[in-house]
Amino acid sequence: MLTPRTQAIKDAIFDVPRVVDLERALLYTESWRTTEGQPVVVRRARAIANVLAKHKIVIDDHDLLVGNRSATPRAGVVSPEMSPYWIADELDEFPTRPQDQFQISEDTKRRYLEELLPYWSGRSLIDWYRAHLDEDVAAAEADQVFAVAQTDKGQGHIICDFPLVLTRGYGAILDRARERAAADPDNAFLEAAVISLEAMVAYVGRYAATVRELAATAAPERAAELARIAEVLGHIQTKPARNLYDALQLVWLTEVALMHESNASSLSLGRADQYLWPYYQASVAAGASPEQVRELLQCFYLKFSTIVAIRSTGSARFFAGFPIGFNLVVGGVDEQGADASNELSYLLLDIQKDTRLPQPNLSLRVHKGSPAALLRLAGEVVRLGDGLPQFFNDEVNIGAFMNRGVSQTDARDYAVVGCVELSIPGRMYGLHDISMFNLVRCLELTLAEHPEGFASYEDVEEALKATVARYVALMVRGCNTCDLAHRMTSPTPLLSCLVSDCLESGRDVTEGGARYNPSGVQGVGTANLADSLETLRRGVFGITGADGSGRVEPVVGYERLAQALARDWSGEGDELLRRRIVDRMPKYGNDVDEVDLLGSRMLEFYAREVEKYGNVRDGFFQPGSYTVSAHVPLGAACGATPDGRHAHEALADGGLSPMRGLDKHGPTASLMSVSKLNNGLESNGGLLNVKFSPSTLGGEQGLAKLSAYLRAFCRLGIQHIQFNVVDKVVLLDAKAHPEAHRDLVVRVAGYSALFVDLAPALQDDIINRTEHEL
Repeated sequence: MLTPRTQAIKDAIFDVPRVVDLERALLYTESWRTTEGQPVVVRRARAIANVLAKHKIVIDDHDLLVGNRSATPRAGVVSPEMSPYWIADELDEFPTRPQDQFQISEDTKRRYLEELLPYWSGRSLIDWYRAHLDEDVAAAEADQVFAVAQTDKGQGHIICDFPLVLTRGYGAILDRARERAAADPDNAFLEAAVISLEAMVAYVGRYAATVRELAATAAPERAAELARIAEVLGHIQTKPARNLYDALQLVWLTEVALMHESNASSLSLGRADQYLWPYYQASVAAGASPEQVRELLQCFYLKFSTIVAIRSTGSARFFAGFPIGFNLVVGGVDEQGADASNELSYLLLDIQKDTRLPQPNLSLRVHKGSPAALLRLAGEVVRLGDGLPQFFNDEVNIGAFMNRGVSQTDARDYAVVGCVELSIPGRMYGLHDISMFNLVRCLELTLAEHPEGFASYEDVEEALKATVARYVALMVRGCNTCDLAHRMTSPTPLLSCLVSDCLESGRDVTEGGARYNPSGVQGVGTANLADSLETLRRGVFGITGADGSGRVEPVVGYERLAQALARDWSGEGDELLRRRIVDRMPKYGNDVDEVDLLGSRMLEFYAREVEKYGNVRDGFFQPGSYTVSAHVPLGAACGATPDGRHAHEALADGGLSPMRGLDKHGPTASLMSVSKLNNGLESNGGLLNVKFSPSTLGGEQGLAKLSAYLRAFCRLGIQHIQFNVVDKVVLLDAKAHPEAHRDLVVRVAGYSALFVDLAPALQDDIINRTEHEL
């Protein structure tokens, strides 16, 4: 449980309203106005240096760790240099919009409209993107098959090299940057690297000086704590970490500085139980008690709930509940392939029992050799109902990366960024969330283009594949334009100094300086697509069986089905037809080969199309399949579909999950269905949601069942799985009486969120997911 100190910290995080914060924007702009004509990467370095030098430092009255991104916790920090327009459009709506609300003062509105909007109009990242985007790509986006993301934010979805920071310290990294800059004086990136690292060292020094000043006037007990914090800060300003206190403070201040630089989501933590392990051992050996270590780790975890993402109303529908993506990974194998879990792995899992918050987004890597005790503890945490930890399968994910050309050593060190996106810590800049691709919308467009029908079911698939291929090619072009926009307007020199090969090559991550440079795009709608194709295959053409050899009497003619879809199943006899399709046609998620293999075939086709393409950083495009909360707006973009789904209804959640309510044969059948997909192709990440009733995980028997289920998950070669374990009655009451369930945390899709922070449509989606028994 939390200590009195950490309970007070947790309460303080949520006791103040979320506000729109302009401090970073104003400081960034202040610098940008003075650096006209300098290389963009140098301008970025000077702007971030100005933010680090001047932003208001706030020291909590209780905390043992320092570092704030905004003057108040959970503030909406805006970045007009990325896109000033949506902010201006929504200034009056922030407090009342349907999702992710923020308070905003009249003075904040005025300053934004008078100082920031006029300056950044025409100068922002999105301006560059729009000016260079091909007209046919823009037209394709209007068809709502795909949307290019990252056009209004900086570089996120990355894990910096924390082992480098901890073992060498910022002083040594700065020395190396100065050496490289001296050897290549015309390299603007290396000049920017030195500016950024000098700013980072000075930034830590600012905190040390501030804490010393507070210690001079504090009460004796707090003065002693502040003196210890100041000593830690003075050491880590340039030197490597000595113990767990040093390491946690250095990791957190690095995270805060990178957030100041990019103001992006998913600057994740990587394999914390591995790189923190020697410092944990040092603290224990020096006499730190278990209680002291636990409280310090509680302080560390609570820091990650002080930062949220502010997004546009449209974007918030895709990423609802303020997810910021501080993904922390434990478990997995080491570089020899042996189990890497240690005492700290267990402790980092157990801390979730104390904090009960959505951040950090806790992930557990599992494999055939994962200790039974580790899986049992993970089960204890799962059944709390917070949706944490989520589970990643080493047996498939390591191979998936090796198939993309990642070395075995690096692949075995994979971690997770944001929600479920797979990455290599400190060595990969993956643009992991650059676009979502709506496979169901592709089917809708294909059917609309063929009002006369098809001669055979095979013709349906071929036409659909042609649509998918056409839009994938257009999506890739849009993503590459966005990628170039980041390079031309928003490089990240500080982050790049903490990613392998950038300093040595003299290139920012946006220029391809990282060791690995993929772009990740998500194919969404596998379940609905498979179910819809089965309706066409069996219901219209009378074909059955996994090999297509069976024949039955068709249920409906193509023209009749098209008419029902056009009127959203509202005409005479349409509801009867819809119910027949929903109730009698096989559905994905029930271990029925004939429909599962349709989903597998189409998802593999999509993946193979994506992997044909390269990006502008000499990297490759890699497919994934997850939705975050985008299954709601992506469904809203689609009309009625042949699986019996109504127009604008949400698609199946997760990415690989069955359509809610249609997985009627239990959670094991769902595993079997997902195992038939070629999961090794989805190297950017896949997502499977499973909802259990709380009673099924009760007692030792429940924990044993969950452990066995996770072992099956590993053997079946599925990438990812996560659980919601919340009683439907509780969810319904929380929707009706949010004030009584302020702390209720649920799993959305790849991340957890406070249930009361979600819009009603997403709350309903979670409530209506099938609740399984084991």
